[in-house]
Amino acid sequence: MEETAQGATEFVAALVRRIICESVSDTGSCKIAFAGGTTPHALYRQLAREVVSCEVPWGGVDVFFGDERDVPHDHVESNFHMVQRALLDHVPVSPGRVNPMPADSEDLHGAAEKYEQLIRQTVPAGSDGIPSFDLILLGMGGDGHTASLFPFTDALAETERLVISHFVPVLGRRRMTFTFPIINAARNIVALVTGADKAQAIFTLMGDDEEARADLPFSMIRPISGKFILAMDHTASRLVEGAA
Repeated sequence: MEETAQGATEFVAALVRRIICESVSDTGSCKIAFAGGTTPHALYRQLAREVVSCEVPWGGVDVFFGDERDVPHDHVESNFHMVQRALLDHVPVSPGRVNPMPADSEDLHGAAEKYEQLIRQTVPAGSDGIPSFDLILLGMGGDGHTASLFPFTDALAETERLVISHFVPVLGRRRMTFTFPIINAARNIVALVTGADKAQAIFTLMGDDEEARADLPFSMIRPISGKFILAMDHTASRLVEGAA
């Protein structure tokens, strides 16, 4: 836990740099799935600010996205657009290695299947046959959702498909998203959670009420063999600290 959101962001930025360096050194590439949202946006800006002074082999990075809104890639609400403006425009990643989700397709189901096939063709699979990203970045909403996996939606029960499109009632619109099988197959899962609006969800996740915890999709992050790192600031963890 870091005292400030900036401290948590800098901590995760250092993790991202280390994972990229280690993966490219070991295998020649680093497969990353980026997250959308306000909190990750600060992370991408931090990484972009550091690119001049840090020798990170961005040229070996293959970029994917863990979820996307049903808008064109140049739309202000697009996760891809946000990551592109905040980070990708400032680092030497080859455009041919950037793979946005086609979430504005008329056939979202078919588009999700094609994105899953692209991942299967690009990201090496583990012993269970599921592609294993070197790094999946996640955030968390105040309701405990992560990626576009929201409470009480059928997407939470998906065990076969790795990428799906589904209607999210609380939003009144469709989203494309990774499912938990591919999230939990990653070598590194890093979640950045900051802000007072996350405090109740963090308290529930860290508490003893198993039934309440099970209602939060974030609780379903359970790596098969990789590492899961949760970085928080004081405002997100304050209820847990107060109960200690």
